[in-house]
Amino acid sequence: MSKKATLLWVDLEMTGLDPQKDVILEVAAIATDWQLNELAVYEGVIKQPVELVEARMAMSSDFWDKFPETRTALTEQNKHGKVSELIEDALLKFIDDNFKSKRKVILAGNSIHQDRLFVNNWWPRLAERLHYRMLDVSAWKVVFEGAKSIRFTKPEAHRALSDIRGSIEELKFYMSKINP
Repeated sequence: MSKKATLLWVDLEMTGLDPQKDVILEVAAIATDWQLNELAVYEGVIKQPVELVEARMAMSSDFWDKFPETRTALTEQNKHGKVSELIEDALLKFIDDNFKSKRKVILAGNSIHQDRLFVNNWWPRLAERLHYRMLDVSAWKVVFEGAKSIRFTKPEAHRALSDIRGSIEELKFYMSKINP
């Protein structure tokens, strides 16, 4: 394997947005190069206590009531998930397989700072492998909407893998405006 990946795109689906109280239900990762070519993909489901998932989703019902199909799918797949440590192990192996060793990995995504808070809290070994700099597509959104009135409408499936692919497409869209 040539280990050509330069960006680790990550999206987490959580019960809510509080990294101290909410839990991760689903993770997807895509390794890309700087041209945003997809080189490898990882998906994982984290098994969480059903009572905790239901209670935390109830605390975020304003959000989850808008996406009942997603809530149902996430809670259903939770029954077949793996313990969090095994998912963290798999993510570390994904990095080892696709990125140069001993180099901190740049995390990329939409509002990736929020996902990073969960990574820092729940997966400290993974957090240790990540560079302090991140590529946040939402910053591009702010600039292009505010300065240029250019908007990209990203579909919001609230499923980890499709959301990452949407974020990559969004960044490609903005980059096409710079390098037509």
